[in-house]
Order: sequence, then structure tokens, then C-alpha cells
Amino acid sequence: GRSQTIMSIDQSVKILDRNTPPHTLTLVLLAGMSALTMSIFLPSLNGMTVYFGTDYSVMQFAVSGYFIMTALLQLIIGPMSDRYGRRPVLLISLGLFVIATFGGILASNVWVFLGFRMLQASVASCMALSRAVVRDIYPADQAASKLGYVTMGMALVPMLGPVIGGVLDQAFGWQSAFAFLLAAGIGVFTLTYFDLGETAKGTGMKFSDQIKTYPELFRSVRFWGYVACTAFCAGAFYALLGGASFVAGTVFELSPSMTGVALGAPSIGYLFGNFLSGRYSVKLGINKLALFGCSITVSGLIAALIVTTTIASHPFVFFGFTTVMGLGNGLTMPNATSGSLSVRPHLAGTASGLGAAIMMAGGAGLSALAGSLLDPARREVPLLIIMLISASLSLLSIILVIYRDRRIGSDLLD
Repeated sequence: GRSQTIMSIDQSVKILDRNTPPHTLTLVLLAGMSALTMSIFLPSLNGMTVYFGTDYSVMQFAVSGYFIMTALLQLIIGPMSDRYGRRPVLLISLGLFVIATFGGILASNVWVFLGFRMLQASVASCMALSRAVVRDIYPADQAASKLGYVTMGMALVPMLGPVIGGVLDQAFGWQSAFAFLLAAGIGVFTLTYFDLGETAKGTGMKFSDQIKTYPELFRSVRFWGYVACTAFCAGAFYALLGGASFVAGTVFELSPSMTGVALGAPSIGYLFGNFLSGRYSVKLGINKLALFGCSITVSGLIAALIVTTTIASHPFVFFGFTTVMGLGNGLTMPNATSGSLSVRPHLAGTASGLGAAIMMAGGAGLSALAGSLLDPARREVPLLIIMLISASLSLLSIILVIYRDRRIGSDLLD
């Protein structure tokens, strides 16, 4: 039966043979590419501002603009791959990424660099389609296990990426981090070309059909509640990504390598939060864990603000408490995301793409806001306030979802 099917799939996997299912390593590296592109250059952001002779708020668009492009891609990449296949969309995306990364290294001014940086967002398709490939070839129960390995790349890279980028920047300059991305892009493109055959069965929903299902989701109060919870929860983290390089380099005067280590700290908390979610979501329920996660995040940021303004402004205080925020996010994100997908199970694919797009668009706005409000005189306080406001809105969103469930019932159309 099913177990024999799973065993036969696993036994038939041969690396660098696209006539067999893709190797897990290929899928992990594909998933990790998008996260690496987002995080590896963060320790360099301050130095790149000086290099290009621009303002930090302009340079920071390399973060927020990347989020905007990723948000747009989240809406179209699934339907495109359903229509044209996973393989060609992945290879074209990786090819564009390689060209964009090479262009970024050679950029003569900040505007040319930002143009190539926006094109780099094409690699975001790797994150979505690596998971789609798993769902194509494995039964549902086995897919969950395989997805655990794939998402591991997405979880570990934000912790390791800034460290690698910081060390390379300090030793060879910011271009070396992009040279690392270029080599990684070429390597993953080659691996994908030889190892990943076509897995789509051509039964997915077209983009025009997907748009027609939007009104049904838009009418759901619970969908908006869960999406707002994830968007504001992620927004606190994206604000950190937009401002942390400035805080680490300008406020605390950390070296690029130490900035990389500091920027990786929240991911430790996020990984632990993910572990707790995996262990207790079924037992406690997604709403309780999301509420618990939001409460941890808000409490940690309030404590950070109090300590910073009354006792000491110190990198250990700031990045220590952002690790607590990472823990809260690790509890909130998987559970609130699961909630948004379960509101209309027959529209789970549409809800996933739409929810991710809203989350990334909100993250772009908060990231840009953080970059524009930072000032050496006010130190890290504006960034803490932005993150606290966003986290508080996330907490309010899940409270409203829970209140509505208790009052009306989650099984009713809403």
C-alpha cells in the first residue's frame, strides 16, 4: 500500500539523475537560497551605505524592496509552475538570480545596485517550489516529514547567513558576500538542472481561477485575523532586519563579523519556538500557542525597552531580547499560518500565496519605516518601539480571533 509506495520512491532516488525524484539535498539547498539571499548581506548594509555615498534609508531599500518583489512573486509563482512546470520556472529563476548577483557585484552606483537587487528576488520561487515538489511526489503523511528537512534549510540559513556575510565582509569587503551568493547560485542551478526532473501533474489552479476565489477568502473574518497575526508578527522581525545593521554598526560600533553573529541570534530563538510548536500544537491547539507566542514577543520587547531606557543601552540587551522575540515568533508563525490555511481548506493554496504576499508586503513597509526613523542620537529606541507596536498588533489580532471563535464558533462560515 502507501508505505510500499513511499519506500519505492525513496529507494528510486538517485542524485544527479532527473529521471528519478530529486534528492533531499537538492530540495534543502533550493529552499535555503532565498533565505541566504535575504540575510547574508545584512552585516554589510552600513558599510555599503558609505561605499555608495548614500543615506541608510536609501540603502535599506535593498531589504524592503526585496520583500516587495518577493510578495508579488508569491502571488504568481505557484500558478506559473502549475501551468509551465516546476523545472523550467526554477531554472529560469535561478538563471536570473545568477545574472542579477553578478550585476550587483559590478554596480557602479546605488541605483544600479538596487535594480539588480530587485531582480535577485527571482530566487524566492525556490522557496515556494521546493515545497511544491515535495507535495508532488510524496503522499500527504510522508510529505510532512520531507518538508521538515526542506524547511530546515529555511530555518538554519538566517542564523548562518549573516555570520558568513559578516566574516567575508570584514576580510574582503561587501562584494565578497555577493561573490559567495554567485557561487551558490551557480552551484544550485547546476544541481537542479541535473537532479530535478518535472514533477508537476498539470492539475493546479490557473492564476485567473485563483483570483476568482479571493472574494470567498476576503469575506472571512478569521482569515484576516490569522493573516494579520502572521503579518504583524513577521513585521516585527522584518523591522529588525531593516534596522539591525544600523543599530549594530552605528550605535554599538560592532565589527561586520560581530554584527553577523548578533543578527543570527534571533534565529536561535525561532528554531526553539518551532520545536515547541511541533511538539505541542496538537496537544494545546494552534490558537493557544499563537497567543502564547505573541505574549512572549510583546513581553520581551517591553522588557528590552524598559532596560534600554532606564538601565543600560548595550548590544547584549538589544540582541538578547530579540532572541526572545525570535522564540515568540517561532511559536506564533506556524500556528497562525496553519489557522489561515484551515479557514477554507479547499482554498489552502490560494490562502497560502495570498497570506505570504500580505505578510511580505507588510514586512517591506515596516522594514522601510525602521530604516527611515533610525538616528544615531536616538540609538536603538525607535527600532524597539516599531517592533513593539507591530508585535502588539499581532497579539491583538489573535485575541480577536479567539474571542470570535468562542462567541460564534470556528466551524461556521465567517
